[in-house]
Amino acid sequence: MALKIRLSRGGAKKRPYYRIVVADSRFARDGRFVERVGTYNPMVPKDHPERLTVKEDRVRHWLSNGATPSDRVARFLSGINLVPAPRINEQTKQNLPRAKTLERNAAAAEAVKAAAEAAVTAAAAAAPPVEEEAPVEEADAEAPVEEAPAEKAPAEEAAAEEEKKEE
Repeated sequence: MALKIRLSRGGAKKRPYYRIVVADSRFARDGRFVERVGTYNPMVPKDHPERLTVKEDRVRHWLSNGATPSDRVARFLSGINLVPAPRINEQTKQNLPRAKTLERNAAAAEAVKAAAEAAVTAAAAAAPPVEEEAPVEEADAEAPVEEAPAEKAPAEEAAAEEEKKEE
């Protein structure tokens, strides 16, 4: 039986009130639970003493018996030094992926990279070979380049032909 320490919602519409319960992970959120170990009332100010109440000795007992807290409950329990704080991404304020997820993501990225490299090598093998140009000798590279004669404009050509006819 996989036990979780999680929130169970109660209260009226738009007036939430949560119980912190130890429950089997297969049960519904607001369903059957093993033990109620605290409450959380988000409707009162953050510095109010009734916002969060926890039976610390019972939480320690369940943690020692293998119960795992949900992300939100882990934050609450880290505030009273019962569990270490969960890793949080400061930019998005979301929980960071765990080690296994990071490994899977890295493996997937490597697979995509390998597939891209294979596609490039397959495309290179299928392409016709490119002829290489002969190396340019230094003497040819330093020789002055002769300018090609500029073409005359059509008006200039017509004027030149008229002069030839007159002569």
